[in-house]
Amino acid sequence: MSQELIAILEQIEREKGIKKEVLIDAVESALLSAARKVIDVKPEEELTIEIDRENGKIKVFKNKEEVTNLDFGRIAASTARQVIIQKIREAEKEIVFDDFQGKMGEIVSGTVYRFEKGNIVVDLLGKAEGILLKREQSPKEEFKQGQRIRAFVVEVKKDSKGPQIFLSRAHPNFVKELFELEVPEIYEGIVEIKSVARQPGERTKIAVCSKNDKVDSVGACVGMRGNRVRNIVNELQGEKIDIVRYSDDIKEYIKASLSPAEISEIKLNKEGQKAEVIVEDDQLSLAIGKHGQNVRLASRLIGWELDIRTKTSLAEKKEEAKKEEVVVEQEEVAQEEGLSLEQLSGVGEKTLGCLKEAGYNSVEDIAKVEVEDLLKIKGIGEKKAEKLIAEARKLIRK
Repeated sequence: MSQELIAILEQIEREKGIKKEVLIDAVESALLSAARKVIDVKPEEELTIEIDRENGKIKVFKNKEEVTNLDFGRIAASTARQVIIQKIREAEKEIVFDDFQGKMGEIVSGTVYRFEKGNIVVDLLGKAEGILLKREQSPKEEFKQGQRIRAFVVEVKKDSKGPQIFLSRAHPNFVKELFELEVPEIYEGIVEIKSVARQPGERTKIAVCSKNDKVDSVGACVGMRGNRVRNIVNELQGEKIDIVRYSDDIKEYIKASLSPAEISEIKLNKEGQKAEVIVEDDQLSLAIGKHGQNVRLASRLIGWELDIRTKTSLAEKKEEAKKEEVVVEQEEVAQEEGLSLEQLSGVGEKTLGCLKEAGYNSVEDIAKVEVEDLLKIKGIGEKKAEKLIAEARKLIRK
């Protein structure tokens, strides 16, 4: 029986990948539980069990003295078996957790197992189940039960039922990892991915640069006749991919990120990391893209706020600015000459004419006089005179 136990544990180690030492500890714990049912042990007495790692011989000690002729019986054997199975399951869960914990940030393969309220449960090659939440799916992708699927490991959590493995096909790094798998130059570190911006199911922009002058970063990612990028587009079920050449020159980087639009001029605000991009009228729709997609992704890619304008709109903006300057100048002149009588409320053209005829040409003139002075003017009574003077003095205080 002892040799048979060791043989069984060694077989489990080979098949399940659980270390024999872990299994022996589990067996000792199980046998100790079983022994307590058949051996009378007082609270102050110590009961221990040891299994010889070589021959599998089991020894029971009570207060460090070996107990001989002990028959565990059927109940003890059944208890030991249950505990062993439980320990093996726990060890298997721990192995799976450690395995996938090490795969966070990588792509794993599996098959679509079932659907749960829009979420997809993925069988990860029989080792575990991964969950692809609805929000982590590309909106234009569809899968069938049993279909092979690849996904990005976002997070791995421990749970009483086993490790929870959260997957994503919408994460920008899913595209990044696909390029690393497809392009040897990226895997080898010759070509570097600097940034990725993505709208799942629609479009992705990926910025790359080469550490070797002899290797073209964009060409390496595109591949011979476009086969490399085509394979990735197929994996993403038709999602468009723009491969952008990274540059330390921010203007060149912005131009590349807004491709295929042609840029006429770029004005930078480096402190605010904002850029005003000027294009010809016929390039505006290309630069902005469908529903603003192109400029939005370009902005995410480089980390700058981009404001797209045409030359026509810029000219109109300048014209408006000139008009505003003229208005400001006129206001300044008016302020120098004094506030006009027209700014007084309730003054009709007839009263205005009478005031000017009497020599009152500004609000300041009205504010300096007394009620008796205004009563001399035809058509102005005491109440109106008081109101005009009060309002004039109020306007000056402003």
